[in-house]
Amino acid sequence: MNTPSFEQEAEEFRQLHTRLREEIGKAIVGQREIIDGVLTCVFAGGHALLEGVPGLGKTYLVRTLSEVLDLPFKRIQFTPDLMPADIIGTNVLATGDSGDRKLVFQPGPVFAQIVLADEINRATPKTQSALLEAMQEHSVTVGGTIHRLDEPFFVMGTQNPVEQEGTYPLPEAQLDRFFFKLLVESPKREEIAGILERTTTEKKPEINSVVDGREIARFQQLVREVLIAPHVTDYAVRLVLATHPSSEFAPVTVGRFVRLGSSPRGAQTLVLAAKVRALVEGRINVSYDDVRAGAVAALQHRLLLNFEAHAEGVVADQVVHEVIEGTPEKASD
Repeated sequence: MNTPSFEQEAEEFRQLHTRLREEIGKAIVGQREIIDGVLTCVFAGGHALLEGVPGLGKTYLVRTLSEVLDLPFKRIQFTPDLMPADIIGTNVLATGDSGDRKLVFQPGPVFAQIVLADEINRATPKTQSALLEAMQEHSVTVGGTIHRLDEPFFVMGTQNPVEQEGTYPLPEAQLDRFFFKLLVESPKREEIAGILERTTTEKKPEINSVVDGREIARFQQLVREVLIAPHVTDYAVRLVLATHPSSEFAPVTVGRFVRLGSSPRGAQTLVLAAKVRALVEGRINVSYDDVRAGAVAALQHRLLLNFEAHAEGVVADQVVHEVIEGTPEKASD
């Protein structure tokens, strides 16, 4: 039996990505960039944070994703009174068959492979931080015992804009663990008409499962095998360095409005997202355009803006656009 070539597996990936996009599109009207962004997170092995006002279908998108991916799914509704143990689980006293009593671990809802952290910024920072270990290490430590999570493991968080009542800003350490931050915009006129047609009539889309965890893991490995030339890697590195106010690559906007730039995770995200896009576009090597395409979603939540930026209404995605425009493809000698 012949082993399929890289080109054959790449074409298989492209076809699978198209099927996933179409299957999700049965339920979600429009939002093409958001759907592609979420799928990029899945195949790059990262977590996604979707931000937008209530009612834009963020939760419905993640639920639909859980249907097309044949993986166990749990939803956690974040509220101000939610406690860390409500997420990760706790040890409880149980009585055995012989009458002896012992502590037994009772897993929380984080023990799934797709976890919807709904309205994540409505919980307190202490509760939000309960996800840190799970998101980074794919494990949970309770009572000194490490409990591994099943692979693949994804956290899909939704959050309301921080200007809304009853929200808490996510800690920077947790934001950094989200692969992409995706801004969900309000639908256009024709998209609202399509939403009404699908939600106010007897029609209900039938969503089919497309891929399981074993296949996802195989394609995640394929993504990492995509070639990226040193000069393209250097472009991604310079994009990240340009978000640091003290860097020689930083444009004036960064020096004026940014307090802290992106961590190295931003560079990792740029490269992995670019590799996914290359495969989706039918190529086996990464281009400059691939890197640029994911830059806003990869970097905007990794910038810490200063007081002047907030006072003048400057937001992080504007700064990232300035970084992209000010960073040449080829480094000057």
